[in-house]
Amino acid sequence: MKKIAVLPGDGIGPEVIKQAIKALNAITEIYGHEFKFEEGLIGAAAIDETGNPFPEETEELCKSSDAILFGAIGDPKYDNDPSAKVRPEQGLLKMRKELGLFGNIRPITTYESLADMSPLKNHVINGVDFVVFRELTGGIYFGEPRGRSENGETAFDTCVYSKFEVRRIAKLAFEAAEKRQGRLTLVDKANVLASSRLWRETVTEMAKDYPNVELDFMFVDNAAMKIIKNPAGFDVVVTENMFGDILTDEASVISGSLGLLPSASVGNSISLFEPIHGSYPQVAGQNKANPVGAILSAAMLLDYAFDMTKEARVIEEAVSSAINQGISTEDLNTNGGYGTNEVGDFIASQINTKVEA
Repeated sequence: MKKIAVLPGDGIGPEVIKQAIKALNAITEIYGHEFKFEEGLIGAAAIDETGNPFPEETEELCKSSDAILFGAIGDPKYDNDPSAKVRPEQGLLKMRKELGLFGNIRPITTYESLADMSPLKNHVINGVDFVVFRELTGGIYFGEPRGRSENGETAFDTCVYSKFEVRRIAKLAFEAAEKRQGRLTLVDKANVLASSRLWRETVTEMAKDYPNVELDFMFVDNAAMKIIKNPAGFDVVVTENMFGDILTDEASVISGSLGLLPSASVGNSISLFEPIHGSYPQVAGQNKANPVGAILSAAMLLDYAFDMTKEARVIEEAVSSAINQGISTEDLNTNGGYGTNEVGDFIASQINTKVEA
């Protein structure tokens, strides 16, 4: 039996996670796996209940589980209150720290039937299929010292990386490249930043252990342009925290909807899987949210956490089938679309179809 901590969170989180669990239950029925789902509070839901955005009970649940399925975090009553000292997002940052979630994995794919939804031209996005490995716990977001001068006229942040931090995320990226097209791109700013030169030096040293992977380097400003001009040219990308934060958000719009994309945050002992979209409170509870990102996050959970690659591919194929048949929510369907629950039900039924085929 595999225990999965389920953290629905805020806004549309509970709705889309419900659909992801439908997909996982369909997999259990077909393959005979046994999953135990146990829910925990996080974000605004946790603040309302306990005053803590990441309660101790939730932390213990996560640490005792084999994987975490996470929905979304955020609520307008905190977003619109600049004086709020306790915020939902603090729960996410604390969870990453306490669980040691050091690497974010975000696949970027496109669907031929949705080509017109992309802001890029059809011929540019044709065949786009790459994955970004972003270091998640180091760099300028966490470096010390940071702060303001006494007169308030100057501010400073420090970007710090160790070879250990670089190696552990680069190892995942090299291993992924071995299983894909055998190409890895390190994105850095080594012509300017000492920390980037450390990244380039460390990743170059590691490349000797992966002779089947072709390693190349790209400055972050050039990478930002290439993601728009030729996104199909990437296979696996590895980069530091801030660069990865910006580039993955840029890349996320290629597919045409934030609701389509999953992600994983991996650690040494446990990993977390979540759609990249936010809590989208404007449509919460209205059966309008796109559940595909959450369902594909469940597929990533099977693949990365449980080594159930075949089962993960079945979910991905079921999602593709739904999209190609126009069974999608209103963000992708100009004719009004289907509801969150209906899309989830259809994808679960397609999982059975794909296995039977």
